[in-house]
Amino acid sequence: MSNKTAEQGSTAEIIQRCQALYDDLDFTAAREWKAAEPGRKVVGFMPVYVPCEIIHAAGMLPLGILGGGDQLEVIHGDAYYQSYICRIPRSTIELGITKRLDFVDGMLFPSICDVIRNLSGMWQLMFPDVYTRYFDVPQNYQDDVGGEYFTHELEDLKSGLESVGGKPITDDALRNSIVVYNENRQLVREVYEFRSDHPEQAPSSEVYLLMRAGMVLPVEEHTQMLRDYLGAARREERPLRDNCRIIINGAFCEQPPLNLIKSIEMAGCYIVDDDYMLVNRWLLEDVTVEGDPLTNLALAFLHSSADTAAKYCDSEEEVGKQLLDSVERYEAEGVIFSAASFCDPALLERPMLADKLAEKDIPYITFKYAENSGQMQPIREQAGTFADSIKLWS
Repeated sequence: MSNKTAEQGSTAEIIQRCQALYDDLDFTAAREWKAAEPGRKVVGFMPVYVPCEIIHAAGMLPLGILGGGDQLEVIHGDAYYQSYICRIPRSTIELGITKRLDFVDGMLFPSICDVIRNLSGMWQLMFPDVYTRYFDVPQNYQDDVGGEYFTHELEDLKSGLESVGGKPITDDALRNSIVVYNENRQLVREVYEFRSDHPEQAPSSEVYLLMRAGMVLPVEEHTQMLRDYLGAARREERPLRDNCRIIINGAFCEQPPLNLIKSIEMAGCYIVDDDYMLVNRWLLEDVTVEGDPLTNLALAFLHSSADTAAKYCDSEEEVGKQLLDSVERYEAEGVIFSAASFCDPALLERPMLADKLAEKDIPYITFKYAENSGQMQPIREQAGTFADSIKLWS
């Protein structure tokens, strides 16, 4: 199959391409992109958020690194972290040691938790020839405090990428990249809105694969893929089932196995909102193009970014507000808290979110997973019981 999504292709053809990208732990598509022209660079990044516009403006490919999933046997990576640490840093190290990331010119480690902070230091020691940066974000949301701080962080990142690429990143290039990513974000929002309105037409397992493809493809190609999928999904007819409408929360960093998502759907749940791929849904609105592009990116983070346990919140009243708004907006009948084992941010926030749901009499259940979880039957049974209880008692 061609590396390009065929325009007007079926959803099956598009998802087949996405599945191939998902299964490819050698990142062949990114390698081919880099090899296509001399001097091209690839910059990897971990979840949850980095300003890909700056990487794109530098003429480089942003490459999302979301661990090794359930296909990768972790052998070397276990030597670097304790057993009570989540699996994604171990599998990411395994990807590096086994040379699956030997073509990557830079790695960015966003401010998620102490584990990822430590991973950035390990990466510097293990791969000294790779541009490595721990990318911090503000904990103050005033324009003249956190805004100025974050603008300086973006300027430092820009300078670092200029040194990697050997050429300046112009403001015009940044504005063009903002436009390109605004278009992609708009189509991402359209896909999620379509799934909420017609969950039978856009199964979450397909939407998930579609969003994962955006982590390894040039943004322009992914945008076309999103457009083609929407067109195909609207043309096709699929049976509507008597499923419950639920929201997934807590899966923003280490990603679940694809079979876990399928198991929840098979248990009688339509997933109408989630934070699986929050990385490409981080900014909730378009970034302003006029004016200084770095300032615009900084202010977009301050004022129009998603709420998550990995983002500092200075107001107890704001905790859970976005989740409650999502329940109302998408007419969800319940929430499934699904977090990776040992994910401190998600597991520490979960009781606070659960209290907010309880105050509104919104049903919820909780479970944990690892990216290599293999036994799905207990999760399917728990989700199925949850769906049945909603149908019977809500």
